[in-house]
Amino acid sequence: MAAQIQASSPLPHPPKSIKSISRSPALTSIPPAYIFPSSPAADQSAPVGQIPTIDFSPLLSSSPDRRSETVADLRAACRDWGFFVVTNHGVPDGLIAAMIEAGRKFFEMAEEEKEEYRGGKKGVLEPIRCGTSFNSSVEKVFCWKDFLKAFVHPVFHSPSKPPGFSQVLEEYSKRTREVARELLRGISESIGLEPDYIAKKLDLEQGMFQLLAANFYPPCPQPELAMGMAPHSDHCLLTLLTQNGIDGLQVQHHGNWVDVKNLSPNSFLVNVGDQLEILSNGKYKSVLHRAMVNREATRISIAMAHGPSLDSEVAPSPELLGKDEGTRQLPAFKGMRYRDYLLLQQSKQLDGKSGLDVVRA
Repeated sequence: MAAQIQASSPLPHPPKSIKSISRSPALTSIPPAYIFPSSPAADQSAPVGQIPTIDFSPLLSSSPDRRSETVADLRAACRDWGFFVVTNHGVPDGLIAAMIEAGRKFFEMAEEEKEEYRGGKKGVLEPIRCGTSFNSSVEKVFCWKDFLKAFVHPVFHSPSKPPGFSQVLEEYSKRTREVARELLRGISESIGLEPDYIAKKLDLEQGMFQLLAANFYPPCPQPELAMGMAPHSDHCLLTLLTQNGIDGLQVQHHGNWVDVKNLSPNSFLVNVGDQLEILSNGKYKSVLHRAMVNREATRISIAMAHGPSLDSEVAPSPELLGKDEGTRQLPAFKGMRYRDYLLLQQSKQLDGKSGLDVVRA
């Protein structure tokens, strides 16, 4: 469950960067503003082999049998875990490495160089923004991370620095978007719908919302007291994540926190988001996950969130409400425009799956 944060009000002066705090020569313990009341170790450790692995290539195959097998694998992975590793996806290893390196260079820039990307009149809907923690203007305890977020589709936005960042991001977002679209076709089929149902219903062909979320988790002198990201689910349909070889992600599975370890640098970790839970009427569920920190090494993760068009209303699919043994199901969720859901979830402090609680029927 999400950590319950004990404090009376948000802190008055959020820091600009955890990077600068973490590199202070005098730092031997973390500031009180970063201490979570409870940050237990993982209940079990799951080597990446235990998390389902999906070979992406059969989804593009001309063989119906190969595709059907992968669709069945997607069904089991979404139903049983809500997380899975994707291999053979066709995104070049060099491009993945270049994206991680571009993210590192952005975070290594002086804070003054990033100042133009802080704040903004549109708040969480600002197309390019960077900051620290998750939403430091309302949080009572800060997360041990800095972030960069950019809306990259349907309109491409990117920081103009460091040099080359925009070019790498544009190609990376294009290639990961192609993977996400094909995965969603397979997932649509896996749940008993036509392959293009989700794309047509939610205007993904032209309007798919794609968001870069790059995260920087520096070493922490007391990792047992801090968190890189509090427990949360993702607001979108699917998230594709890669990282710089440093572990830290934990996934909740059957009530236990599970370490995600040894993720291959040429694979993606994919998770089901809230919009897919809504559309599927709870058949596939978004999963709580969190980021832990360590004493020795900086972890960098690059997450690409893929959602409906911002103006699409997402509600349980009528085609699914009558599919269980001939009985008519009631909708588990009310419809909500994706733009409104995104604003709702991103404007608060992280609190488990509280966004979904708002739209439960």
